[in-house]
Amino acid sequence: MTEATSNRVALVTGGGSGVGRASALALLREGWTVVLTGRRMERLEETQRMAGDDAVRTLAIACDVSDADAIASLFERVRAEYRRLDLLFNNAGSGAPAVPLEELTLEQWQRVVDLNLTGAFLCTQEAFRIMKDQDPQGGRIINNGSISADRPRPNSSPYTATKHALTGLTKSTALDGRKYNIACGQIDIGNALTEMTAGMGRGVPQPSGERMVEPTFNVEHVADAIVYMANLPLDANVPFITVMATKMPLFGRG
Repeated sequence: MTEATSNRVALVTGGGSGVGRASALALLREGWTVVLTGRRMERLEETQRMAGDDAVRTLAIACDVSDADAIASLFERVRAEYRRLDLLFNNAGSGAPAVPLEELTLEQWQRVVDLNLTGAFLCTQEAFRIMKDQDPQGGRIINNGSISADRPRPNSSPYTATKHALTGLTKSTALDGRKYNIACGQIDIGNALTEMTAGMGRGVPQPSGERMVEPTFNVEHVADAIVYMANLPLDANVPFITVMATKMPLFGRG
């Protein structure tokens, strides 16, 4: 732990599994205080147990980031507990069933938009309100964009559309945050081994119509990238970074 991180507060959405959990634990090892949020409290508490002695620097708050009122309550709790916020990792996200575009229901589409895009926007908005008013002013926001922020998989229109839109949110946030010393960047992740990608070992659909087993890599490498971005001074930023399995079929997809 360094003096630079010992009093800094991070909020990680989707902190009960996968990338969010790995990143939260990595930040804790670096000395950060971490607010864990997600829909299921039992998963957040599991992350706390995995943190061991570092769990004393955690706060778990159940929150569905597709719910605007729940987000407002979440950030009010953060403000009340810590009086500041230095890092927001907009990580929570989900997809719709992998069915043909014309078979998607409006409800399936809207659920993904509400969680992946509107939720990230509302969290960003609340983070701005804290970061611009704190002393010292400023902070950092990192968005989980995904490889799908660059190119789609078959039958993934809601997920792909929201992740492409998240890139626009990242750029606008970086621009609008300048006057408040708020930096914003995006991490695009390809095939990190988590619960969400476990099925890749059984094969996933390709644009050709075939199914193919795709390589994965240790999610800890993603967490390391988050720590690197988080620990930069606010006069430096990583606007976009991609961390992916070397042999995944990204280039040439589509």
